[in-house]
Amino acid sequence: MTKGKKTAKYKYYKIEGDKVIRLKKTCPRCGPGVFMAEHLNRYACGKCGYMEWKQPQKKE
Repeated sequence: MTKGKKTAKYKYYKIEGDKVIRLKKTCPRCGPGVFMAEHLNRYACGKCGYMEWKQPQKKE
């Protein structure tokens, strides 16, 4: 995992009433429970290495 730092898991979830909402994207290969890191132009899984590129937003 991380060296020296603990992850702030409370930043990954949001609670609305009695429902829990995941705020980060999960890895389609690893399944639920493995979140993907959000970079400037891509999402990356640290466990399996899966990567998705973000779609560039069109300027009007």
